[in-house]
Amino acid sequence: MTDTTQDTTGLLLSRIRDVPDYPKPGVLFKDITPLLADPAAFTALTDTLATLCVTHGATKIVGLEARGFILAAPVAVRAGLGFIPVRKAGKLPGATLSQAYELEYGTAEIEVHAEDLAAGDRVMVIDDVLATGGTAEASLELIRRAGAEVAGVAVLMELGFLAGRARLEPALRGAPLEALITV
Repeated sequence: MTDTTQDTTGLLLSRIRDVPDYPKPGVLFKDITPLLADPAAFTALTDTLATLCVTHGATKIVGLEARGFILAAPVAVRAGLGFIPVRKAGKLPGATLSQAYELEYGTAEIEVHAEDLAAGDRVMVIDDVLATGGTAEASLELIRRAGAEVAGVAVLMELGFLAGRARLEPALRGAPLEALITV
């Protein structure tokens, strides 16, 4: 790890606030809003993620609803790439591709506009947190069903104790998973 990487990681960590017992007792919520409010920290995060996208040869960036939008859109602008929102089912007009996936208690579904991804696209998925990996895994399936290639997944924070990386690994099929911070 270089000094610059350590400096960036330290800056990002210093701007993530722990909120105990939110949204329910026993949960320690990692609040990124102080990071977003700090222009130096938000710029460092955006620059780091944009560099990863370029390094991995991305041609488009997918942001996962909802906080992934906040991170992915400025990264796409910084990297000079297109931004594609992956939304919860029923939120996009027009023709969509959808993907259902398993949650701890039930199922959920995400969608992307069918025409936004195509053969030849190399797509980097960006989100704020990798928790159990279900949403990220479903997004990789959507990308491939659209005919595009997965360039990788990049997240601000990985909650290592939830084993999302292990769940996501088979779906990555060798594409990189980059977590700037692991807790």
